[in-house]
Amino acid sequence: MIRPPSASKLVTNFPGDFDPATCERLLAKVHAALVLGGRAVALQFVLNDDRVSPPAATGLSLGVLATTPSGDTYTFAELDRMFRTVGFRRTELHELPPEHVLIAHR
Repeated sequence: MIRPPSASKLVTNFPGDFDPATCERLLAKVHAALVLGGRAVALQFVLNDDRVSPPAATGLSLGVLATTPSGDTYTFAELDRMFRTVGFRRTELHELPPEHVLIAHR
């Protein structure tokens, strides 16, 4: 069954287990599944640019680094770059402590 493109997709905590290239392959599929003007919504732990705060994201980062072959917790700049690389026009970041909501616009 072929599914038509949709207006929105929810992607939660996707990058933790993966390196940036794998994340981008997943995001490219999400992008292709959206209609023009659609949005991808991601619930994520996001590191600050210093990569050692906030505490919840830092703790997750340590766990991911210790238990996956290539996973990581990313900064907003890194996540935004991944979304833009696959064709999203812009990415918004909204706090929803202890996590963040990212909204990427196709």
